[in-house]
Amino acid sequence: MKIGIVTRNRNSWSSIQLREALTRHGITHVCFTFPQLVARVGYKPPVNLGNFNLLKELDALIIRPIGRGSLEEIVFRMDMLYRLQRLGLYIINPPEAIEHCVDKYDILAILEENGIPVPKTAVTENVEDALKAFNELGGDVVVKPLFGSRGIGSTRVTDANVASTVFKAITFYHGVIYLQEFVQHGFSDIRALVVGNRVVAAMRRVANSWKTNYSQGAKPQPITLDKNLEEIAIKSAQLIECKIAGIDILESQKGPLVVEVNSQPGWRGLQSTTKVDIADEIVNFIITELKNRGGLSKYAKSK
Repeated sequence: MKIGIVTRNRNSWSSIQLREALTRHGITHVCFTFPQLVARVGYKPPVNLGNFNLLKELDALIIRPIGRGSLEEIVFRMDMLYRLQRLGLYIINPPEAIEHCVDKYDILAILEENGIPVPKTAVTENVEDALKAFNELGGDVVVKPLFGSRGIGSTRVTDANVASTVFKAITFYHGVIYLQEFVQHGFSDIRALVVGNRVVAAMRRVANSWKTNYSQGAKPQPITLDKNLEEIAIKSAQLIECKIAGIDILESQKGPLVVEVNSQPGWRGLQSTTKVDIADEIVNFIITELKNRGGLSKYAKSK
C-alpha cells in the first residue's frame, strides 16, 4: 500500500507527523508538490510524477496546503484532483470540499443555509455598497481577503474614511470587498478538529489582540467541547463532506458563530493540548475509508 502526500515541504511539522504515522502503520508514502506533476489527456498516464503513475501506484492522496499560485495554477491543480477522483483515486480532502473551504463567502453561505450560526457578512465589488454595509454592520468590521488563511491580509476597520480608502484600494486591484461584523470575543476563539464524523481534539486559542491564529502567536489551551459546540463543528464539516476539517468558532454574546472551515488544517498547536495522536487518528481514518471502499486488499493481506 502506498499513500501520496501533496505538500510544499515534506519536512514541515504536520507533514512529518503524517509520514511518521504512516510508517508506524507499515504504509509507504511519497511526497511531492503540484508543479512536479504532469497531466495528460488523450494518452496515458493521466497524471504522473516522473515515471510514477499516480493512479497505478497510489491507494490514496492526502492534500496538505494547495499552495500559493496564480489563478491558472490553482485552477489547474483543482482540475487534476477532480480528474484523479473521477478515475477512482481516493483523495482527502475531496477537491469539492477544498473549493468550498477556500472561498470564505461560499462556505459561510452554505453554513447559514443549513442552520449553522455565522457572523453577519457582506461581500461586494462596489465601494459605495461596501460603505453602506460598513454602516449596517455597526461601523466596526473585519475586512478579509476572499481567499486567504492564517489571518494574513485581514484588518479591523472602525473609521468610515479609512474604510473608503481600503475599499477603493481593493477594487483598484480588482479584488472583492469582504467585510464581516467585528464580534467581541475576548481575544480568544475555539478550533475543533473534525476527522470523519467526530471531533478528535479541540483547543481554545488565546491571543493579545483580536487575531487568534496560532501562526500569529495565539497560545493554545486545552478545552472539552459541550455537546452543542461539538454538533456544530461536525455538521459544519459534513455539510461539504470535508473529511478532515478545522472548525473555527467564536463565542459571542449571541452564542457560538462559525467563522471558518479549514480543509487543510495544521495541528501543531492543537497537538500540544491533547494526548490524542492526531496524525494517527487521520491515518486510521484513511485506512478505514479505504477498507470501506474495498481498496485495501494488499494492505490487509500484508497485515
